[in-house]
Amino acid sequence: MEWVLVLLCLLSLVARAAAVVVLPLRLQEVLPPPQVPAKNMVRFRRNVSLTVPVSVGTPPQNVTMVLDTGSELSWLLCNATTTSSSSPFNASASWTYRGVPCASPDCQWRGRDLPVWPTCAPDSTSCRVSLSYADATSADGLLAADTFALAAGAGAPALLFGCITSYYSSSDSDDATTGLLGMNRGALSLVTQTGTRRFAYCIAPGDAPGLLVLGDGDAAPSRPLSYTPLVEVSLPLPYFDRAAYSVQLDGIRVGATRLPIPEWALAPDHTGAGQTMLDSGTQFTFLLADAYAALKREFANQTRALLAPLDDDEHQNFAFQGAFDACFRATEARMAVVLARGLLPEVGLVLRGGAEVVVGGDRLLHAVPGERRRRGKEEEEEEAVWCLTFGSAEAAGVEAYVIGHHHQQDVWVEYDLRNGRVGFAPARCSIVAAQRLGATTGA
Repeated sequence: MEWVLVLLCLLSLVARAAAVVVLPLRLQEVLPPPQVPAKNMVRFRRNVSLTVPVSVGTPPQNVTMVLDTGSELSWLLCNATTTSSSSPFNASASWTYRGVPCASPDCQWRGRDLPVWPTCAPDSTSCRVSLSYADATSADGLLAADTFALAAGAGAPALLFGCITSYYSSSDSDDATTGLLGMNRGALSLVTQTGTRRFAYCIAPGDAPGLLVLGDGDAAPSRPLSYTPLVEVSLPLPYFDRAAYSVQLDGIRVGATRLPIPEWALAPDHTGAGQTMLDSGTQFTFLLADAYAALKREFANQTRALLAPLDDDEHQNFAFQGAFDACFRATEARMAVVLARGLLPEVGLVLRGGAEVVVGGDRLLHAVPGERRRRGKEEEEEEAVWCLTFGSAEAAGVEAYVIGHHHQQDVWVEYDLRNGRVGFAPARCSIVAAQRLGATTGA
């Protein structure tokens, strides 16, 4: 079983940018479905992802898709004939499905923002797409179009997507999703295809519902938002993703201490490497070498009286998921006291313009499943292993700073594309969701 954040739909997605779509967001446990060839589709091998149930095709088929602001082309697994809520999409059963031919402009130029442009084999008239991700996951299939809706029985626009027929994942765990909903700024993303100019989400911790709003809604929290401008690069650079929601990281603090990170280490270089991206398809946050080393040192220094570092001889090179090596050991009871008393220093990601993503409390440390350590050779009591939820970008295979959705919990995050900015405000997301969804449903 895996933990996923599930969006349970209330309203339908329509193509008009002025329409407002309001959805509850919930963290819940999902059983891996039987007969699904897909495995974990979330980059960096994360088992926690934002997912949304979508009705696709005519008659509608219910599928579950990862909501990913770091990806462009939406796609569905299309290599099975079953149509349950967690099964691949059956394209042949939808009479509104159409494949995109090679001669179509959709094939020839609309894929210009994809890392690999759509292609056509010499002996085929069908447009093909090939997608790959940082964890070596890859997907290949046909560029196609069909109707997408977030609620049964409501109007739905026809959107271009990848009908995936070949899929490979480097992960060992199955995932309860059958596709990915691309939400970046590329020409083939859902945001661009529907003309959406503003959307926001508020992720609640635990199993309380949060909120997703698509369109110019009025669900923003009462506290004013702090905005940071989206970074625009006019010329293509080999390592800069121009379709991503890229912002400028100006600094990092631990408690009141600003880390001594050189300015050049936080900005993209001449190749584009080093940008800072907001990515709902990634769970935790990844930092490049200079920033990551400084954060590990200062956090360990400020918590040395609270947490014992994981420095036992047997596990000197331990790294959770290969990228998180700032780890500590403590009993669950000890950690509960530390968290209840608010003893851990918060970590702030300071963005251009004064906005800040603040991480504190239980969002700072992750208990590694199955990892236990004895206090001493003669001690019977075991301690859990806790790793800082900031990891090494290089170890994850990326040349960028990536801010994941785990560090956006209890924050109202607004993507204002009309004004080229992203806004943040602290919020009790479960309360915001209850108020807004109650007003929407009349409850």
